[in-house]
Amino acid sequence: MHMTQFNLPLPAEADTLALGSALADCLAPGLVIYLSGELGAGKTTLVRGLLRKLGVTCKVKSPTFTLVEVYEVSRLYLYHFDFYRFMGSCSPREFEETGFREHFNRQSICIVEWPEKAAGLPPADLRIELKIELQAPTAADSGRIATIFADSEAGVSCLKRFTMT
Repeated sequence: MHMTQFNLPLPAEADTLALGSALADCLAPGLVIYLSGELGAGKTTLVRGLLRKLGVTCKVKSPTFTLVEVYEVSRLYLYHFDFYRFMGSCSPREFEETGFREHFNRQSICIVEWPEKAAGLPPADLRIELKIELQAPTAADSGRIATIFADSEAGVSCLKRFTMT
């Protein structure tokens, strides 16, 4: 298996949306994508860009309180998870009891914010770490940097199709 990694500067919110849009073009059913980064790093913004490219027009919000938002795009199911509210790290048993494991299958795409808080998740095909780059006096004026890792053959295949214009 090959491991692919690269960094991508995201100076403005539009660049984070563009990254999501570019990822939408290389998705395939069965992918598991982990999104990591501190609060405000742009995880939900990236998902919004991805969903807009797939034709989703409804409001895209963080599933912090619902834990999961489900989007049906054509015949594809996309599950957007946010495990921020899990205290500490839930155990594999607790994760099983949520019933979410059934969503991780070959027909769906699962995007997971805060994966480190949910033990027992299936491994990621792609991991995207978003970091705030302090370039200005306030965080609101700062850019981001994305580090993208492909941790499986499916992830490598996705990134081979990835182009950001």
